[in-house]
Amino acid sequence: MTTRPRPLAFLALAFLWSASAPAEAPSLQARVEAKLAQAGPGPRFGLVVTAEDGREIVAIDADGRFVPASTTKMFTTAAAFVDLSGLDAPDAAGGAAAWLEGAPGATPDVVLEGRGDARLSSAADCREDCLATLADAVAAKTHTVRDVIGDDSYFPDQRWSPGMSWNNIGTGSGTAVSALTIDDNDLPLLVAPTAAGQAPQVQAPPYFSLRNDARTVAAGGPSALDVERLPGSKVLRLTGTVPLGTKPLRMHLGIDDPADYAAGRLAALLAERRVRVTGRILVRHRGDPAPTAPRTLVARLAPPPLLADLRQTMKTSQNLHAELLLRRLGKAGGDGAIADGLAHVRAMLDKAGIPPRAADLSDGSGTSTYNRVSPRGVVALLRWARQQPWGAAWAATFPVGGVDGTLARRFRGGPLEGKVFAKTGTLNQTTALAGYFTARSGRTFAFAAYANDVPDGVPASKTMDSALELVAAEN
Repeated sequence: MTTRPRPLAFLALAFLWSASAPAEAPSLQARVEAKLAQAGPGPRFGLVVTAEDGREIVAIDADGRFVPASTTKMFTTAAAFVDLSGLDAPDAAGGAAAWLEGAPGATPDVVLEGRGDARLSSAADCREDCLATLADAVAAKTHTVRDVIGDDSYFPDQRWSPGMSWNNIGTGSGTAVSALTIDDNDLPLLVAPTAAGQAPQVQAPPYFSLRNDARTVAAGGPSALDVERLPGSKVLRLTGTVPLGTKPLRMHLGIDDPADYAAGRLAALLAERRVRVTGRILVRHRGDPAPTAPRTLVARLAPPPLLADLRQTMKTSQNLHAELLLRRLGKAGGDGAIADGLAHVRAMLDKAGIPPRAADLSDGSGTSTYNRVSPRGVVALLRWARQQPWGAAWAATFPVGGVDGTLARRFRGGPLEGKVFAKTGTLNQTTALAGYFTARSGRTFAFAAYANDVPDGVPASKTMDSALELVAAEN
């Protein structure tokens, strides 16, 4: 068979047609990749966006393993919806209690027992879930007690999760986890400038001892203060500078032994009620000798519904509350250890068909640098949860773009304001966002966006937000 040569006129026409045809427009995936590339060298991005029918609209390093930061809280709270009942009823199971303990006729000890409630408060303006309620009940029973004992033995004594950076321990974001928690196990430190060259004025809680090595400097520069405290120590060292004219700065300090602090707060409230404390402030952790003396329950608190705490945990990204929730999951058929709580999370992920390589967790809050997830695995959780009876209630705990929580200042004024419902995540060199958004078409998409290895000064979160806005505008 022979092929006849084409006429030159035909070839010329074909050339002119191909030269004048418009170039094919870049795909949405390519434009999203270009948008992420604007962050410059360094960040490693992962992004999956999935339509309601399961189609992946964008998939960038979908199976890569990323540090999830506080998007880890989605796994913990979802497991709570699966395994904890009565979330919308008063949290009687978690309420703290006061006991009188001792032999008949002897001056009793008072024991403050915690059972995992995250909201117990000793604030003067407390209205519910108040330590003062327990102090009132003790004062109505006796005018003298011996020791005041903080008992957090309901959970194993695992105050920090594996993989949490030690330098976070001294801050409110890394405070110790305890079954006996009060005031978020967080104490404020207020710092105000005085005169140039002089130490600033400091209001430090009496629980700590302060070494003030900071200095007030001339007005105009930023504050550069740091608080150092060795783990297990109650000695604070304040260093750095605070410029003249600066408003008082509020810093948050973590507490290493919350049971000790809570017992001390109860002793102070008892003294205000003219109950004499003749003994010491003591603690009772898991593994300490069990009491042998008889004891009598004085009062037990019934905190507000746990559902309200789940909302606070997600909206404000409260690390301590998430860790307590993980341990409470661990008490549902277990011992309350971190591993017991993670077993509940893994069982949920198995139901959702998410393999360990796509969600490998070491804590409940996301402060652990050992956690790893894949964007595809996180979207699988989001899509599975959306089909569950509790899915809408769970999604309602997420921050809303431009509206509230940790997204209050993001997406404001843009096309996704009020239309993105997602959990944020921030950790060393890590930023994350995962949840749902409503696109221009009115359809709902699930997404998971991660950036790891982010250099200082690189606005990875803004870059990811812009990429999501592009996808929403195109669908």
